Amino acid sequence: MSKPYARLDKNQAAVLFVDHQTGLLSLVRDIDPDKFKNNVLALADLAQYFKLPTILTTSFENGPNGPLVPELKAQFPEAPYIPRPGQINAWDNEEFVQAVKASGRKQLIIAGVVTEVCVAFPALAALEEGFEVFVVTDASGTFNELTRHSAWDRMTAAGAQLMTWFGVACELHRDWRNDVQGLGTLFSNHIPDYRNLMTSYSQLAK
Repeated sequence: MSKPYARLDKNQAAVLFVDHQTGLLSLVRDIDPDKFKNNVLALADLAQYFKLPTILTTSFENGPNGPLVPELKAQFPEAPYIPRPGQINAWDNEEFVQAVKASGRKQLIIAGVVTEVCVAFPALAALEEGFEVFVVTDASGTFNELTRHSAWDRMTAAGAQLMTWFGVACELHRDWRNDVQGLGTLFSNHIPDYRNLMTSYSQLAK
């Protein structure tokens, strides 16, 4: 049964970075490591570009999972940052849930490592509480394609929408007339082919 089109709205969305930790990143094998890092940073840039409330969390960072990747911490120095002492599901941490609810947003854009745990568990819990959930597939990573697709199937069956960071950016932007150069620059910084497109455009626009 098809569901109505639930459209991302920059005035209703918040971004959750769940467990992008230095130790956990070494487990990501379903996407090239350099591409994966680029996608995570692209999601961070679009969160900043659209001024979306952003929440950072880690799990057991004093253990083998390691600390949050430094780029995210540096990019969002004022964002809520919740180092969970041990809860595997971020939604089991009261401080994290309070930060999400304090954002006042009903749409949650979620990415994390690993997909079937750190993304799926809070996504399913948030859906259960009535949030709309949008999972950024290319900014989330796991061991292999089998575990990735198992996680995607479970989340979509519960009502989550799967998107890429590029799709998220375009749906939030709605209309190129809002800003060509700003979003074009963001795309160019993370997609080499888009850089060529914008270079061509800048020459024609002279």
